[in-house]
Amino acid sequence: MNDKSYDVIVVGAGNAALCAALAAREQGASALVLERAPQAERGGNTTYAGGGLLMVHHGLEDIRKFVPDLTQEEIANTDFGEYTTEQYLDLIGRMTEYRIDPDLAETLVRRSTDTVEWIRRKGIRFVPMYGINSFKQQGRTKFFGGLVISVSGGGQGLIAGQIKAAEKLGVAIRYNARATSLLHGQRGVEGIGMTVDRIEQEIRAPAVVLACGGFEANREWRARYLGPGWDLAKVRGTRYNTGDGLRMALAIGAQPYGHWSGVQATPWDLNAPESAGDLVVGDGYHRRSYPLGIMLNKNGVRFLDEGADFANYNFGKYGRIILEQPGHAAWQIFDSKVLHLLNKAYRIRQAAKVTADSLEELVGKIDGVNKQQPLKTVKEYNAAVKRDVPFDPTRKDGRGTESLAIPKSNWASTIDTPPFEAYGVTCGITFTFGGLKITPQAEVVDIEEKPIPGLYAAGEMVGGIFYFNFHGVGAGLTCGAVMGRVAGENAAHYAARRQSQ
Repeated sequence: MNDKSYDVIVVGAGNAALCAALAAREQGASALVLERAPQAERGGNTTYAGGGLLMVHHGLEDIRKFVPDLTQEEIANTDFGEYTTEQYLDLIGRMTEYRIDPDLAETLVRRSTDTVEWIRRKGIRFVPMYGINSFKQQGRTKFFGGLVISVSGGGQGLIAGQIKAAEKLGVAIRYNARATSLLHGQRGVEGIGMTVDRIEQEIRAPAVVLACGGFEANREWRARYLGPGWDLAKVRGTRYNTGDGLRMALAIGAQPYGHWSGVQATPWDLNAPESAGDLVVGDGYHRRSYPLGIMLNKNGVRFLDEGADFANYNFGKYGRIILEQPGHAAWQIFDSKVLHLLNKAYRIRQAAKVTADSLEELVGKIDGVNKQQPLKTVKEYNAAVKRDVPFDPTRKDGRGTESLAIPKSNWASTIDTPPFEAYGVTCGITFTFGGLKITPQAEVVDIEEKPIPGLYAAGEMVGGIFYFNFHGVGAGLTCGAVMGRVAGENAAHYAARRQSQ
């Protein structure tokens, strides 16, 4: 069965895909979005995201362009800081151990601010990331990591706004449409083969943008590429990211690229669903306040440096370490001195939470954990805290520990003041790092480094951007938006050239 033809077909309906479709339409191309999920579960991993976008900015005047309804009180009580091009490039260099494709790095950073502004012009509303990415110090709110704005309504708000903008521009969207193959001929890509309600169909187009995520929801691929045990990790987002786009592209000779054994995996609540995100809770199962306390495994011992850096910069790799612990689980322990600083996600009713007025009672309530060692671990930890160094959650304060086999480098606060709280966590996988090699124009290249005519990629399908670790909260959505926009623009231009020949 054949359907009508389009100039550009976009596979996926998350942030990167919708940015590609919007950009293609703005260039005059007709565009079709194919979403494997039903309408109620549309949006890919973006639907489950917190909504932050990391971009270059230079303080209040820049932020007011994105949040024009800031009140005078908010302005007076907030230090928005700045985040320069140099800081952003240095961050992604360090986080990837300088393996990131330098051309892609330049594109992502230098087009970040303009792309977020482009999204805002589509009718998306932004708000400051109060309470999630900030702390108060002497009455003023300070942000850390350069991330200061988020989409109102989080990932679901972003998708709703982008869908509305796309439909207004005349982008066609088909749900329950699973792309299964790339139609490919002598001139390059010619369209998509897909199944709708188990019926095979073909749709013709001179340009295709693949933006349908990695393989994080595919247990078999996770075990194959990430290693033993990864089939047991919980999936934070959509259940539809099973590697379809990667498989289709590799089948026609696309070059695999990047860190195929790498993954963004975070401390994730033990009570979270096993294999798919929860649209009601969304990103609320994340547990990223661990720098304020300590983490113990089921043997009752610490196994990582909770204060090595702001959680923005290591939560994406700490999920892997938790997965390696007995039972693939751990417990985050806090006392009353820091409870008011915990991220609001800790307050959801679904949380795997234990509270008590003594450490003995707390440990006794945690199933499957050694009952003696945790008390010994806390006692040794408390004795090692540098109490003469002031505690300051707005910066790396140097308040660490001394003489512990595994140090805590910053924000070491003694755990001695009731009530005490413990939160059970496991590994939650967000997306995989391995993907396709692309040019800075988002063209997918083959093994000979030649662009495959008419094939583009964006979002989590792109390899060469993330290695070993995640760049930080907000980096994923910005990356998807920038490269999605680039892919859509260039796909539209290519389609126009090809049709004029």
